[in-house]
Amino acid sequence: MTALMPFKDAIQHIKNTLSHATLTERVSLDHALGRILSQDIISHIDVPPAANSAMDGFAVCTRDLQDSATLSVSQRIAAGNAPTPLTPGTCARIFTGAEIPAGADAVVMQENTRQQNDHITFLQAVKPNDNIRPAGQDIAKDALVLAAGKRLSAIDIGVLASIGITCVDVFTPLRVGVLTTGDELQQPGQPLTAGQIYNSNGPLIESLVISAGHQVSLRRHAMDSVEATQTALKELSDCSDIIVSSGGVSVGEEDHVKATIEKNGQLHLWKIAIKPGKPLVFAKVFDTPLLGLPGNPSSTLVTFHLFARLALATAAGENLDLPKPLPVKCDFSRKGNKSRDEFLRVHVNNGVATPHVQQSSGALLAACQTDGYLHVPAEHNISPNSEFDFYPFNSF
Repeated sequence: MTALMPFKDAIQHIKNTLSHATLTERVSLDHALGRILSQDIISHIDVPPAANSAMDGFAVCTRDLQDSATLSVSQRIAAGNAPTPLTPGTCARIFTGAEIPAGADAVVMQENTRQQNDHITFLQAVKPNDNIRPAGQDIAKDALVLAAGKRLSAIDIGVLASIGITCVDVFTPLRVGVLTTGDELQQPGQPLTAGQIYNSNGPLIESLVISAGHQVSLRRHAMDSVEATQTALKELSDCSDIIVSSGGVSVGEEDHVKATIEKNGQLHLWKIAIKPGKPLVFAKVFDTPLLGLPGNPSSTLVTFHLFARLALATAAGENLDLPKPLPVKCDFSRKGNKSRDEFLRVHVNNGVATPHVQQSSGALLAACQTDGYLHVPAEHNISPNSEFDFYPFNSF
């Protein structure tokens, strides 16, 4: 009997075994959103490039205020204008973001002053560096700004623009082939015959792949035969960097994905100690990596979130881990599984988890009606107020 690989060990095994599968290209910054950096970004400038004012007010040399609380205004400095050195014994009218003139070491907010003609009286004590943003406060020259493997967000794009970047080197998009299997599956829109159900896994996986930032190269459905499964996998391997399949990976006589892999590739991993989702395959077929997910829809969803998402990220060159779980308390009792970690679909309200009444691996609607997964490690019983990790759906 094949031993079940523990949850975290399986994740690490997949990440360690998979290699990066895409090329690199250079794109302009306005086309870089959502792309994965292939090189570290090092800043060649300070941001801000010079000390500037954090307030509208008056730039002063604090030593001058030791002798007098009133100074005359010698210049006006707006943002974007280069100042001249501060005349000793005077102050400078300055605006937010404007460069600090040489000789000034503080900015006093205008609210803390009183003005009479061109003379300013300072109403509070002033310390050096008050209301001054130093050069390099945000980003220092030669600092690592973003590391290779980072998927660029809108904030990242803004940061790159702030250091003058116009183009970045990124990995080409990952091409993902999607395979579903089973005689019982019918395409939505077609009439169902006896024994059939609609194919939800194909659209589900395709949408999950796209949501994760990758491209679907091809989607195929294979009937339950060796020939159909082998033909579909070969076709997918010819146009994909990695394949995600559902179904055909268990021990039934009509489960042909695993057999096709063993004949035309290499099986790296089979069966994970989780519930739902035990019969998961990680392999290479026709020289293309493959994640074979279970066919039950909830098992497909769980194993995509926990395993396929990270596998795709690794193949795409992205640095990605499981989302950080949140600690929650339980309001129910449940006997733990002796050998497998369980991922229960739960509602969470004010930090307290309540399970959905339907935990079947074949029931997908429960995921629409709950907030995420409660991770219950093997051999752990649940009792009221016991605490476990919670993974929100929106964190994947």
